Amino acid sequence: MNIQFEAPDKVNGLMTITMETADYQPEVEKTLKDYRKRAQIPGFRPGQAPMGMIKRQFGTSVKVDVVNKLLGEKLYGYVQDNKIHMLGEPLPSEQQAQLDFESDQPLVFKFDIAVAPEFEAKLSGKDKVPFYNITVDDKLIDQQVEMYQSRAGHYDKVETFDPEQRDMLKGDLREVNGTIEVADAVLMPQYMKVEDQKKLFEGSKLGDIITWNPRKAYPESDVEVSSLLKIQKDEVKDHEGDFTFQITEISRFVKSEVNQELFDQTFGEGAVKDEKEFRQKIADQISQQFKADSDYKFLLDIREHMEKKVGKLEFPEAILKRVMLNNNKDKGADFVEKNFEASIKELAWHLIKEQLVSAQGIKIEDADLKETAKEAARAQFAQYGMSNIPDEYLENYAQEMLKKRENVDGLVDRAVDVKLTAALKNVVKLDEKEISLEDFQKMLQEK
Repeated sequence: MNIQFEAPDKVNGLMTITMETADYQPEVEKTLKDYRKRAQIPGFRPGQAPMGMIKRQFGTSVKVDVVNKLLGEKLYGYVQDNKIHMLGEPLPSEQQAQLDFESDQPLVFKFDIAVAPEFEAKLSGKDKVPFYNITVDDKLIDQQVEMYQSRAGHYDKVETFDPEQRDMLKGDLREVNGTIEVADAVLMPQYMKVEDQKKLFEGSKLGDIITWNPRKAYPESDVEVSSLLKIQKDEVKDHEGDFTFQITEISRFVKSEVNQELFDQTFGEGAVKDEKEFRQKIADQISQQFKADSDYKFLLDIREHMEKKVGKLEFPEAILKRVMLNNNKDKGADFVEKNFEASIKELAWHLIKEQLVSAQGIKIEDADLKETAKEAARAQFAQYGMSNIPDEYLENYAQEMLKKRENVDGLVDRAVDVKLTAALKNVVKLDEKEISLEDFQKMLQEK
């Protein structure tokens, strides 16, 4: 067997593999003998059919299978042994001649191979990269305190409806010129879309009867009207008249007081003793969340810095477009053309990042994956104001995440980013800047 690899421009590779009969025939003969032992041929006992008959029936297909298997092994073995940085999969070359598997002539296979461009991605203390520390001010802490107060709030029964409060009305709903009646219907007039309908409820008291029009109150939401009237969405058009609403209950939302009960509910019993500690705990919590945001922006800036430093990379575009089309057959050539430039940009960063990861000796172990999954779980719970989740629950949640294959690849990428970010912060010179959350978010949006 002869293997030749050419890449005169270093990125467009052509691999030629020539197979002689002697390369594959022993395996073909062995496979045909196994076929003969198992073949059920009419007129012959198992294993007794003439080998000539077996070869005529199965010889070519067995030869194709054996050659293809051997071809794959030799091709990928050569790529690995010769350290060819191949992008995507090898493609049958456009120079490939028609193959004749019926003859004993040498089989010549040609493959087009996209080779990664050669470049060097290095960072040192001479590289200056911005790092943004997001400031935690009293306004942010106040907002978080209020959020916790709202989560721990409750409803009190009151006598008079106040539209400025988060009052909720319960009552009996009846169609004026129809048959619909809904007991214990719930309304929050402050969320009505039309002002004149909303005003009908101002100053109302327990026992009052208000005549109003649901269809006019929610002119663009048949779903909301159908839910209120307990009818199907397509029936709303038949009930566009007035309804009466007799108020049987008015509930007003009351935020929790900032007290020990709120402290315990938020951070666990006894973890916080007073409001000062409570606010400090919240500040620490926000700072931890901001750290992840700062690290995320840092890695974006590392990418931008390295893309400028490395410069434009040369890629085998024609081959890569064929690879991309082969991977997106259902989307067609237009999809490839439209997305190719963005795909190449991501590929360039992927190759740069590979070198950075290798230079820092970063490896991802099972423990890293589990910790990354726990952090992801912790962040999800934090979005709902749940900050004191016991570690055993996070552990179980992480284990469930890791059972799903579709989650693992994303967690590996995240674990790599976390380790790479931590490592590079000790390599480059950090140009640290203080920034408000508002300005930080604005900066990300502009990017």
